[in-house]
Amino acid sequence: MNYINGGVCAAKGFKATGIHCGIRKNKTKKDLALIISDTRCAAASVYTTNLVKGAPITVTKSNISDGYAQAVICNSGNANTCNANGIEIACEMCKLVEKHTGISASDVICASTGVIGQPLDITPIATHMDELVSSLDYHGSVDAANAIMTTDTKLKEFAVEFEVGGKVCKLGGIAKGSGMIHPNMATMLVFVTTDCAISPDMLNKAIKEEMISLMPMAMITVRLQRLLTRSPLSYAELSPRTARALPSFLSVLSLEQRITRTPELSLRA
Repeated sequence: MNYINGGVCAAKGFKATGIHCGIRKNKTKKDLALIISDTRCAAASVYTTNLVKGAPITVTKSNISDGYAQAVICNSGNANTCNANGIEIACEMCKLVEKHTGISASDVICASTGVIGQPLDITPIATHMDELVSSLDYHGSVDAANAIMTTDTKLKEFAVEFEVGGKVCKLGGIAKGSGMIHPNMATMLVFVTTDCAISPDMLNKAIKEEMISLMPMAMITVRLQRLLTRSPLSYAELSPRTARALPSFLSVLSLEQRITRTPELSLRA
């Protein structure tokens, strides 16, 4: 296994971007990210065990209940949590992706991170969707990674290539989160893509199995480095049967006999 550049765009068939749409007051801070797969992907996800969950988690669970997705949209600056219209706003974000890309709203993973308890205005997102989609790039991982950061002190991005069945596959991801990750991923966001062909059932099994052992190490790493962050988490993973995907770090661990199970990879803070 070798480390490579590219983040969520390292795997074939993935574009990403991140822009400032106006959710955050600081115009130098990107606050809206989009990741798109060229094809519909196998999808799997794990979520915080916190009793208080953001509305995007509810919407995402429903959207990928069939094991497939094709896009991820995520905003920072507002967690869309504990809001009366949270579900409505999360659904609208998915519909905006459909309107501007043609990807079905039910194939969109939705996430929000930032301040809890404040209404999320859909207006700045809707107003900047053309800009967001037009800026999609097969080398746009860094922009997407920047757009999901909140109080993170460092950008979190990784990518690797490895061989399975005689074929070279790539897997990469971006993450946000510097602390406050209890209970079990409560404040993290992780998005990983891969071009390794894997079924939805196997992907789901792999991500859940590996997360059980990875998260305690991630928590230890966070404590040791004294990082700070706030906002609820979900961990989403996609992977198409045709070697184009949107999966997670965990699937590589399963495919690679778990030889890469290190805290630095899961939370390179």
